[in-house]
Amino acid sequence: MWQTNLKIIGIVVGTLGLYTLVASSIPQVASEVPEELTFTSEVSTAELIAAGEQLYSGAGGCTTCHGTGMRAPNLLTDHASGGPIGQRCGGRAPGESCKLYLYRSLVEPAAHVVEGFPPMVFQARTFSDAQLWSMVAYLESQGGEVTVTADDIETSGEAGDAATSVTLEPGAGPAGAGGSLDARQLLQDQLCLGCHAIDGAGPPLGPSFDGIGSRLSAEEIRTAILNPGADASPGYEALIGVMPTTYGQTLSAAQLEAIVSYLASRN
Repeated sequence: MWQTNLKIIGIVVGTLGLYTLVASSIPQVASEVPEELTFTSEVSTAELIAAGEQLYSGAGGCTTCHGTGMRAPNLLTDHASGGPIGQRCGGRAPGESCKLYLYRSLVEPAAHVVEGFPPMVFQARTFSDAQLWSMVAYLESQGGEVTVTADDIETSGEAGDAATSVTLEPGAGPAGAGGSLDARQLLQDQLCLGCHAIDGAGPPLGPSFDGIGSRLSAEEIRTAILNPGADASPGYEALIGVMPTTYGQTLSAAQLEAIVSYLASRN
């Protein structure tokens, strides 16, 4: 009897060891997630600006493209003789105030594209409304008057609701909540096609998706999505840091695998 029990224990231990080995071989990459913000109705302009500046320079990743004036317009300094963004934003879109123009630019990047630059790559759905409005306040403060108040945050909805409703295509649904598994649609929803060409068309900012399956394995594609700063395709080393690091949060596991399978098949 004891021999039988010993064999059973050995099988159990061996099975657990095998699963542990397999699990440890799967890349576990943690994407940077912006810290949640909570504002009361008495939030001051200075508090909004300070929170917005921290996000702009940190988790928002804004300085990667907006800091040089080559990948995106300068926001904190002059651009096209219009002054910093807070000074010029009020005249960018007829009928829209500065703060509405800036807010819409964040939640719907394709709505306002500055001539000569590609559409902005920004995952608004990973930020709460309080975070988005604090960034708007910070940008308004760059040469202009800050008009963002706590009322804007309360009016536009709970954390991320306004951003999600604007940026998602009809029927796509939010990640992790029964969203679309159409890989091509997901690439469009996640704004990947704003940097990567496909079917011979699109901007050349990042490596083309055409033939990517012959250049990278499925595992390498998955790692490139979850941890884009780990490596770069030959010739694109200078672009490390441009691609968002939040896809681990904006995509469900099923959506991620749908994209990986689709790209890996493009030989």
